[in-house]
Amino acid sequence: MEQLTPNWFTQGVIDFEHKKYVLLAYLQHISKQFDESKLYPFLSDLIFHYQNLIALRSNQQEVQDKMPKKLRKLDFEQFRLEYEKIMDDDDYMLEIRSILNFAIPKIMNSLKEGKNIYEYVEDKIAIEPIGIVPLNKNFGYMILNNGQSREAKVYEYELSVYENFNEKYRSLRTHFINSYTKKFTQTYENIKIDLIRTHKKLPNPATYLVNSPVQFPLVETFLPIAKRSLVRHICS
Repeated sequence: MEQLTPNWFTQGVIDFEHKKYVLLAYLQHISKQFDESKLYPFLSDLIFHYQNLIALRSNQQEVQDKMPKKLRKLDFEQFRLEYEKIMDDDDYMLEIRSILNFAIPKIMNSLKEGKNIYEYVEDKIAIEPIGIVPLNKNFGYMILNNGQSREAKVYEYELSVYENFNEKYRSLRTHFINSYTKKFTQTYENIKIDLIRTHKKLPNPATYLVNSPVQFPLVETFLPIAKRSLVRHICS
């Protein structure tokens, strides 16, 4: 199973053995991705399901309200549908508690595995500016040097900052521009000069090299962590 539906916990039959099988199949798939150092979207999915289960555990009434029911009768006078519960409350809640007690630690273990990989990748990443950095660093270019790859990938970036309930959120949007073959005569300074000459809308762009000596999966790991790291670097 490659992913869990958002309501996998209350969907279908509420049975401990069945839900255990569903969860373990999902976590096995996640583990295979982590073995290949692929973090996204798998890590964010794990966080979503973990937070969802914690919320369900803290709100037992919400769980009871989601108990499976079957239609008992249609009241045409009141235009109302009447349902009856398929399972007894006590039996149902016992299954719910068993599933929660099993699922939460399992997902937490997978989260710890993902966190360790994230921190390892983050620790390998180094960021340095190319050339003079302008005062406005919210627009520019990010050059990715991913381990032993012969290609340097260039992304145009835009940093946005917005507030919500007295909290600031930062978002980095990127757009792939071009790839440059790394060679002795093709320096990062030369790449920046070529970008300025080719894309005239940014005459003096902030340009950063995001480098890792270890090669990681680009889309699933290196690019998303590089973006997060660059946001912190710019805003520090």
